[in-house]
Amino acid sequence: MSAPPVPPASATVRVPAGTTAGAAVREAGLPANGPEAVVVVRDPDGRLRDLAWAPEADVDVEAVPADSEDGRSVIRHSAAHVLAQAVQQLHPEAKLGIGPPIRDGFYYDFDVATPFTPDDLKKLESAMKKIIKAGQRFSRRRFADKDEARKELADEPYKLELIDLKGPEEDVVEIDASGELTIYDNVHAHTGETVWSDLCRGPHLPTTRYIPAFSLTRTAAAYWRGDEKNPQLQRIYGTAWESQEALDAYLERVAEAERRDHRRLGAELDLFSFPDQIGSGLAVFHPKGGIVRKELEDYSRRRHEQAGYEFVNTPHITKGQLFRTSGHLEWYEEGMYPGMILDEERDADGNVRKPGQDYYLKPMNCPMHNLIFDARGRSYRELPLRLFEFGTVYRYEKSGVVHGLTRARGFTQDDAHIYCTEEQMEGEIASLLQFVLELLRDYGLDDFYLELSTRNPEKSIGSDEAWERATNVLRKVAEETGLHLVDDPGGAAFYAPKISVQAKDAIGRTWQMSTIQVDLMLPDRFDLEYTASDGSRKRPVMIHRALFGSIERFFAVLLEHYAGAFPAWLAPVQVVGIPVTDDQREYVEQVAATLRERGVRVEVDSGDDRMQKKIRTHTLQKVPFMLVVGARDVEAGAVSFRFRDGTQVNGVPVADAVAAVQAWIGRRDNTSPTAESFTAAH
Repeated sequence: MSAPPVPPASATVRVPAGTTAGAAVREAGLPANGPEAVVVVRDPDGRLRDLAWAPEADVDVEAVPADSEDGRSVIRHSAAHVLAQAVQQLHPEAKLGIGPPIRDGFYYDFDVATPFTPDDLKKLESAMKKIIKAGQRFSRRRFADKDEARKELADEPYKLELIDLKGPEEDVVEIDASGELTIYDNVHAHTGETVWSDLCRGPHLPTTRYIPAFSLTRTAAAYWRGDEKNPQLQRIYGTAWESQEALDAYLERVAEAERRDHRRLGAELDLFSFPDQIGSGLAVFHPKGGIVRKELEDYSRRRHEQAGYEFVNTPHITKGQLFRTSGHLEWYEEGMYPGMILDEERDADGNVRKPGQDYYLKPMNCPMHNLIFDARGRSYRELPLRLFEFGTVYRYEKSGVVHGLTRARGFTQDDAHIYCTEEQMEGEIASLLQFVLELLRDYGLDDFYLELSTRNPEKSIGSDEAWERATNVLRKVAEETGLHLVDDPGGAAFYAPKISVQAKDAIGRTWQMSTIQVDLMLPDRFDLEYTASDGSRKRPVMIHRALFGSIERFFAVLLEHYAGAFPAWLAPVQVVGIPVTDDQREYVEQVAATLRERGVRVEVDSGDDRMQKKIRTHTLQKVPFMLVVGARDVEAGAVSFRFRDGTQVNGVPVADAVAAVQAWIGRRDNTSPTAESFTAAH
């Protein structure tokens, strides 16, 4: 088990009135260089302040080091300013957009005549290094009013727009929480001359020398303020860190993530594709991908049957009224494919005899499951009623959001809805969460924390009391698991709070997996009832649960987690037989036939390539077991094993080899077999 990174404890420093925070930090003997160098401080109100800030009264502040999340954000935002300065040095005509820090990096948007090229990035990096080496000082300056700011920034149209935005609640607004409109000057270290300036609320590093390591990574087109109605700008992305070592480690993580990218692996391993003829975000699974998907689904089905779920099936399309009742057309219409008008009837003269009705592709399965519950009277004796479906849904994600299998427009949810009494609710959620965690572990994910998403009052239905009851029971059950629990204020769907299981993969990335929602709203909207033990009619509690999230997304997560080398029980090809020469072909085919009789997915490579090339080919295809057979193996009635990591076990009798492979697959071992582990296991 693990939790999100916890920021290191920060030193508390007393800053006397009229003294700069930087002077107080130096007096306290805190680091001024290296990864632990103090770069800003946090005041008692939680605001980050420049080291040049001097309070009007004595105050205790927290020193923020470079290697903290806040410290890195300040480094990255300062690097964005240096980037913008370099761009305007090399391209004086460029107009400035915004340059915020983002997770693991920063970007800056520019209005330029032509897009930036990789060669431009190299030149900009060189210019940035010169600015950093010069040690220019970041100096905060306050405008007297907006008119003064407009006058100084008259040649920067996007900055003029920002000046007129109201409030600090918008990320791009340059007015800080105190209502001040400020600009940061980059001041020459020796002459004191202002070299360059940018409208900004800060804070910033003391000087550019506090940017120890950075890299520009890529360019992209981006609409101003994310609105397609606005001009398209050119965005440069970069990353900056507290040390060269931290930057190198990050770049290696990025490279490893690229090597594991499920879209690349999907093509290399012939698992799935996204044909243009079908449409964006709509995948087709090839035979090998279909095998993996089927294994994922089949094992999940068996576990659900054992846990008392009942399988249902619902159509892909429905009349619009169903989603008016559920509230999806009111709260979620932008995420749905447009409706279609069907079933209109006209007479011979073309007059409408029967008006058409609107139909929608379903974005959710829950409304249809409610209709199944409501198809007949229900008794308390039937509860909890656990309905389960692999239900394909369709959501119209914007083109810029679609990303392979992890953000698709058509996908299949392993969707369950549990109907229970209020008295059963807590126990059902607890057992459900345990079921979810156990099943994820079965697939090889075992590093979790939980996130609790609570109500957004402006985007929700139902009473405060109902939301509080549902949220409290989720929090109680989550805390009792012993897993770290993180709050996600306002992140709930419009109808219910939720717990989401966040799982870490093999390279430390966090993925949202299973979700559990306690819904006291939709049973009301659908007028669902059951007969209680005293004969009265009561509302059931409805619990929504998607274990994988979607089959497609879970497939992608596992593909990246295992870097394409699926565990043997999931691998599309579990064994490849490789005869050294044609003389061993018949023998290998006989071994393969024996394995197939035991349910093993096996192929024989009897092609013309040399043995070493065959081994390389199937190693690249991530086959867990390669049976290499030469003349000595045939003579001994044996086979030789070759594994993904290049290790080998020779001369294993055929009966032992078949039993060992079958046993390895049967126990669903999620590790990749090696000579050492295979020998130890059998």
